[in-house]
Amino acid sequence: MKSSYYCRSQKDKSEEFWRSYGKFVNSLNGRYITAEDMGTSVEDMEIVLQETPFVTGVSKSHGGSGDPSLFTALGTVQGIKACVEEVFGSTSLEGKKIAVQGVGNVGYHLCKFLHKEGAKLIVSGHHQDRIDMVKKEFGAKVVGEYDIYSVDCDIFSPNAVGAIINDDTIPQLKCSIIAGAANNQLAETRHGDKIHEMGILYAPDYVINAGGLINVYNELTEYSEERSTSMVLKIYDNVKKVIEILKRDDIPTYIAADRMAEERIAKIRGLEILSKIEGSKIRAGR
Repeated sequence: MKSSYYCRSQKDKSEEFWRSYGKFVNSLNGRYITAEDMGTSVEDMEIVLQETPFVTGVSKSHGGSGDPSLFTALGTVQGIKACVEEVFGSTSLEGKKIAVQGVGNVGYHLCKFLHKEGAKLIVSGHHQDRIDMVKKEFGAKVVGEYDIYSVDCDIFSPNAVGAIINDDTIPQLKCSIIAGAANNQLAETRHGDKIHEMGILYAPDYVINAGGLINVYNELTEYSEERSTSMVLKIYDNVKKVIEILKRDDIPTYIAADRMAEERIAKIRGLEILSKIEGSKIRAGR
């Protein structure tokens, strides 16, 4: 479950706003635990913390692990590598042209990782200061907000708003892979069918962008950065599994991702039932 809000400007995000949100989260008595995502910050969550303990992603001084965007980006790189291996036969990103849409907290870290791997970056985004940073630090080429879709590239990586794979953008795409951290990338499920028919490999968003969630989840126990990192690196394996199901069942990846989740849930339930049966046998034997 996700929560979202609508603000006309940054000024609307006042302390009163966040404290009110914190009171609402607290009213759910732990059934929902919040954390920062697009458009929010560690500082925002620390205001929420004043009203509820059911919040993660706060600073280390407040018992959290800080901004989870680094882990989201790390997991996204792993998903990209899994897709690149499938399409190009190697996990190497050296020389790969990657069009990155959005250079906010996640997008910036992603560009840093990709640059380190030797990728050639083409970027677009709203925040000029961040655009200037990735251009200067990583040698990225900058294109217009609406030009990013038509960039001739190996990988299109959406890391901003959702619903960007739609009727208008699909005909413009010149990529072999779509893999990014943005939420709800498909405007409609039929768009997942369309890019599958076109031969574009799509990494389902909730599989590839889970790194930040994995990290803040670990705050609920005794937090360990090493454990979080180890778990996030397994996103590579999860995306590979989605690709295996795609090939096994000849279905689009967005359906394959759901099927992977359903199969895992069924397996867990099967183990629970087996455990109950074994427990009943032991009690009967007594």
